Amino acid sequence: MALAPVVPCTGCIFLLFQWLLLALTMAETHREISLGSSLSTNDNHNMFWESHSGEFAFGFQQVGKGGFLLAIWFNNIPEKTIVWSANGNTLAKQGSKLELTNNGLLVLKTPEGKQMWVSQGVAGSGSKVAHAAMLDTGNFVLADQNSINLWESFGEPTDTLLPLQTLSQGKKLVARYSDTNFSKGRFQLMLQPSGTLEFYTTTFPLDAANYVYWSSKPVSGFQLVFNQSGSIYLQAKNGEILSVLSSKPCTTQDFYQRVILEYDGVFRHYVYPKNDGPETIGWSKEWTHCSPSIPSNICTSIREDTGGGACGFNSYCSLENEQRPTCNCPNGYSFIDQNDVMKGCQPNFEAQSCDQESEDEENFNFNIMENTDWPLSDYEHFQFVDENWCRKACLGDCFCAVAIFRNGECWKKKTPLSNGKFDPNDEGKALIKVRIDNSTSDHPHKKNDSILVVIASLLFGSPVFLINVLVLIPTLVVLLHLYRKAKVSKQTQFMPGMNLQSFTYAELEEATSGFKEELGRGAFAIVFKGVLPLDDGNLVAVKKLDNIVREGEQEFKAEVNAIGRTNHKNLVQLIGFCNEEQHRLLVYEFMSNGSLANFLFGSSSRPSWYQRKQIALGIARGLFYLHEECSNQIIHCDIKPHNVLLDDFFTARIADFGLAKLLKTEQTRTMTALRGTKGYVAPEWFRNLPVSVKVDVYSYGIMLLEIICCRKNFEQEIEEDQMVLADWAYDCYRDDQLSLLLKNDHEAMSDMGKVEKYVMVAIWCIQEDPSLRPTMKKVTQMLEGTVEVSIPPDPYSFISSL
Repeated sequence: MALAPVVPCTGCIFLLFQWLLLALTMAETHREISLGSSLSTNDNHNMFWESHSGEFAFGFQQVGKGGFLLAIWFNNIPEKTIVWSANGNTLAKQGSKLELTNNGLLVLKTPEGKQMWVSQGVAGSGSKVAHAAMLDTGNFVLADQNSINLWESFGEPTDTLLPLQTLSQGKKLVARYSDTNFSKGRFQLMLQPSGTLEFYTTTFPLDAANYVYWSSKPVSGFQLVFNQSGSIYLQAKNGEILSVLSSKPCTTQDFYQRVILEYDGVFRHYVYPKNDGPETIGWSKEWTHCSPSIPSNICTSIREDTGGGACGFNSYCSLENEQRPTCNCPNGYSFIDQNDVMKGCQPNFEAQSCDQESEDEENFNFNIMENTDWPLSDYEHFQFVDENWCRKACLGDCFCAVAIFRNGECWKKKTPLSNGKFDPNDEGKALIKVRIDNSTSDHPHKKNDSILVVIASLLFGSPVFLINVLVLIPTLVVLLHLYRKAKVSKQTQFMPGMNLQSFTYAELEEATSGFKEELGRGAFAIVFKGVLPLDDGNLVAVKKLDNIVREGEQEFKAEVNAIGRTNHKNLVQLIGFCNEEQHRLLVYEFMSNGSLANFLFGSSSRPSWYQRKQIALGIARGLFYLHEECSNQIIHCDIKPHNVLLDDFFTARIADFGLAKLLKTEQTRTMTALRGTKGYVAPEWFRNLPVSVKVDVYSYGIMLLEIICCRKNFEQEIEEDQMVLADWAYDCYRDDQLSLLLKNDHEAMSDMGKVEKYVMVAIWCIQEDPSLRPTMKKVTQMLEGTVEVSIPPDPYSFISSL
């Protein structure tokens, strides 16, 4: 960001202005909190102290289910936005207590009486604290009898500054770990003792500075000032303004304001209308950005020699519509932790072997990503080559994970990849090397081949070959008999060429205790909970299929074979099957958090917006894999929340894919000979039009709206114009009233840019004309932010044109 020119010396005026503000602050009316007062997490009526106007509060805020934060927050707005906290690294448990002791200290204690936090610097001040107060400026103070502050929260900021607050030399802001995790994060802002304002990454989890990605140099200031009119600037010791960070101030008379170093490392200035009306949707784009974010593009600002960059190792950073960074995994990789995308990504396949005799090179190809790079991860650089040469060079190098080709130059990249970024101004392309079969198996056939070679060499390489044969034949007969006996007694077998286990009906009946505990049922199957005793007692879900096509054992095995070859983190993994007489059963890994339907509709509490975004993206990635990345294309034909399950980490896993071909044609929950469930079925089923992967895209669009709004597609007991969610959602989008879809979902309302984008994607997906619907690959890219979302047409315009 360019700095404003230095203003000619008018220091005395600014000093006078600061003194007046200080006098006003000291004279502010406030409610005194007497020594000996306390707050407790056990007392809902005594959990915080308000300022005189009620605009700010100091006390306990519950953070999810994890505990309580001792904090200061805006108290007159629904979001209760936190601006200061004391114990972000260690949340207080139920029963914790805050005391304002008789010697003037604020002490936070555990239920057992152990000290967790104490206000620093008061005891040695030379004066005695007479009272505490929560001021209308958002500053919590400990003051003496002359109302001189001996300790104040403004002097110990966390990640936020408020109007009338200053940041002195040596002081810093520390970004939180995530939007909802208030422990120390990866980014810090400090006004250095030299007067230079610097933003830098840390050697996380340590606090040491790692890489400065923004600096005020050559300007050095005495203080960073956030004044009452909303301007943010560096000021010299004599009061002279040296450089302005916020050049378009907003008045504090009508707006609340805050400036924060957010968990993504970006410094942002927010405002919120005090007299909010029905159009107010929180700290969102309508009320933000009085000044540009700093830096304007963090994705391209960070180029660390060590460290993962803006997003983490093996991931890449891209800007959303509101210039917000988002972290993504390259094609063929997935997040290590869906709930913490900053941890980076891991490959979904086994790495290329470096064995000189291996032919593993043949099992790899490239996924192409335009305008994407991982600066400083390269270990070789070639010039005056073409793209084909670059591909071959990386393919023949077992160390090469990614090749970047740009204007006749080729860079080989090693893992872990760092500083990943998507930049539309970058003309190069990334060649992501992935295993063709997307498998993590160890290729046992190669091991078997090597074993056969050894055996053959032992048998036929001896000069006494005939004696070997005479001795070994009886031995081989005995071993073959024992092998067959063991095979018969063994509980499970494997389908050739796969890792699928073949179970007997009796084995699965025993594993499920006689099909005792039912997990769920659908139109063609009942699912039971089971335990595999020879698989470390792991839980499984056993699906007992009914009404299956009876064209014989080979067709069932062929379809199971196709399902079993899939391997993606957003698909439920098939473990095995039973194909015995009239019995057809499938054995899947157990999903501990049940179905998406129960998650969205089965609880009184609304799932978090962050979780819903991750689930929507995970489902899109799973469908993209089924449609385009499988060896055999799979159309699901029945996408709905009941067929999406959630694992231990609430990662979305698509279930029941590939089963459509196994069902009888009349087996459906609708009244026509089609596949799918009423409400999610694409219109072409009813019009005798060709059915393609676009039927899944339509169903996904309906489900995406359900995920956004946390309600079913059809609800009869509400207002008529809101009964059909798809119709209502389009009306709200057309009329620019998307906040109506969210009710009191404050987390989503604070992210309306992303909400609008997701609704637009959903409207594209539910277009009546299948040719207008995007592919699931494009849907995934739009949700990730790598492809812009254009304005969708009326989804029903196709009907009117018929």
